[in-house]
Amino acid sequence: MDRIEAMEAFVAVADLKGFAPAARKLRLSPSAVTRLVAALEERVGARLLQRTTRSVALTDIGEHYLVRARRILADVEEAEGAARADRTRPSGHLVVSAPLMFGRLHVNPLMSEYLRRYPDVTGELRLSDRTVNLIDEGVDAAVRIGHLPDSSVVAKNVGDMDRLVVASPDYLARRGEPAVPADIRSHDIIHCSAVLPSNEWRFHQDGQQIRIATTPRYITNSAEAGVWHAEQGGGLTMVLAYQAQESIRDGRLRTVLRAFEPPARPIHVVYPASRLLSAKVRAFVDLIVATCDWRFGGR
Repeated sequence: MDRIEAMEAFVAVADLKGFAPAARKLRLSPSAVTRLVAALEERVGARLLQRTTRSVALTDIGEHYLVRARRILADVEEAEGAARADRTRPSGHLVVSAPLMFGRLHVNPLMSEYLRRYPDVTGELRLSDRTVNLIDEGVDAAVRIGHLPDSSVVAKNVGDMDRLVVASPDYLARRGEPAVPADIRSHDIIHCSAVLPSNEWRFHQDGQQIRIATTPRYITNSAEAGVWHAEQGGGLTMVLAYQAQESIRDGRLRTVLRAFEPPARPIHVVYPASRLLSAKVRAFVDLIVATCDWRFGGR
């Protein structure tokens, strides 16, 4: 027995003084309404209605139960209405995860704009270069760079990202510019482990992958530190395009080996499920699509 449905049947019978009119209101058969009320009476262990061939009347217990049933049904209706409102009007607490540097440069300004537009939402931005578990860690949405191994999330592509080899003009003037990937073996290498977990750098030519094992002179888990060291003339480093974008634009770094770059890595916004997607998450995704140019080519 559906207890809410049974309560609705009981209240309708009490209000309309009969099973037939209650059945018409609920769009059920009179026998279905009779079964629901009988099941409710069996559950509470008392007769709620007195039935005669001509009328239906409340018992004393039924009168008291009717008051409480109305209150319960009103509470259910209010809760459902609030849930519907939450799906149509952004509200509540939005938790977003993003990579450390990308989040600081690009997702943080987005969150500020989002909170300006939706005053009923409070926001939380968690920056980390590890892949978080959305469900276990209570994250509503995450921005991720690269291919997604996790098929349990819903993903929307919102951009792409080249992976670049860069060095300072001063370093290239002193050491020469590599013409092919194998040339990097004779250069000082700055390895950013946050970008590439292994010391093997990967390139592409004519659809084929080229792998070059490197012997780094400097290793860091911070792309910002690697880019800064490259600006000082420390050597070649491979980073994601956004990490070196400002340095390239200002002339502090130059790209090399452009003809051998691997395919661009996708940028996705991911969330746990698309069914019953809350308004706050939907609005966040829509804002990215409408306002963010997240295609980073490094040129």
